Amino acid sequence: MNSNFMVKVEDAKLPDVQKALKAAGIKVRSIIEIFKEELGTSDVQKEEQTQGKS
Repeated sequence: MNSNFMVKVEDAKLPDVQKALKAAGIKVRSIIEIFKEELGTSDVQKEEQTQGKS
């Protein structure tokens, strides 16, 4: 069975994600970086505040 997933990460680079999946016994056929965004200080603060409220 083939499955497709989209994963958003904060502190990892593509090779880190691939290594983690492989270490978990997950066979990866391909990883494609679709979009990269830079989080500014204000964005990080907003996210921390949102997570604190949940």
